Amino acid sequence: MLQAIPSRLHCRLSTFVRFPLLLFVNCSFLLFLCCEGCNRMSTEHLAAGSTCPPMEDGELRLYGMRFCPFTQRVRIVLNAKGVPHRIVNINLKNKPDWLLQVHPEGKVPALADGDKVVVESLDIADFLDDKFPDPPLYPADPELKGRDKELIQKFGKVVGATSRAIYNKENLPLEDYMKDILEPLEEFEAELESRGTTFFGGDEPGMLDFMMWPWSERSKVPSALQDKEFQFPKEKFSKLVAWREAMKDVPAVKDSITPLETHVKFLKGYFGADPVFDNL
Repeated sequence: MLQAIPSRLHCRLSTFVRFPLLLFVNCSFLLFLCCEGCNRMSTEHLAAGSTCPPMEDGELRLYGMRFCPFTQRVRIVLNAKGVPHRIVNINLKNKPDWLLQVHPEGKVPALADGDKVVVESLDIADFLDDKFPDPPLYPADPELKGRDKELIQKFGKVVGATSRAIYNKENLPLEDYMKDILEPLEEFEAELESRGTTFFGGDEPGMLDFMMWPWSERSKVPSALQDKEFQFPKEKFSKLVAWREAMKDVPAVKDSITPLETHVKFLKGYFGADPVFDNL
């Protein structure tokens, strides 16, 4: 669906693209949570009172937030495609007014491409895969592609469970949260076993791998925030353990990784009265 953007927007965006709603695909105000060379990323998270950086002709721009897992999804796809782009980071606790002209709900990620904006991380990833088909991130076989898309949707259970564990609003024992995370992962372990490959995408990672990674990266955050040890059942999930180690060395992923201690430091500040987005 296309939605008109007010012509007064000084970022020079005129069309808002929104595909059918998908669960767990953006970061809102209550967050649970680049490439080098020709790609640029703002050195600070822009806040209220800032101005939207003017877009250059032909610029592909990602509005995001450094610690947002949904933004990370898009960054990984851009890296995998080798597409020149610019990242403008947003302070989600003190948003600039002009963000509402980019995304009517004031959320990230949002991808500006010429005169249109695509929102929702999964929709942005598919948009990029269609616009920049090399390398393809889905299997050529329609049935296999459909299976990968189905698994991406099913992974939403892990996304939601991880978010609840990090926020800990229910004040439950860590083991209860982890149970909700591990149960849906059983299907993914079995899927890797069935495929007989290191990655879900085969010898190289594909869209499913990339869409899962940000939450694998944050798998130890809940226990670190609660300062508790959790013994992950590595033998039960041996394929996923090997997958996680292999993903760390994938260049498109490696460029996007934030260390565990930095995630924890950011989130502790984010949950407090004076969150820090920069210089972490």
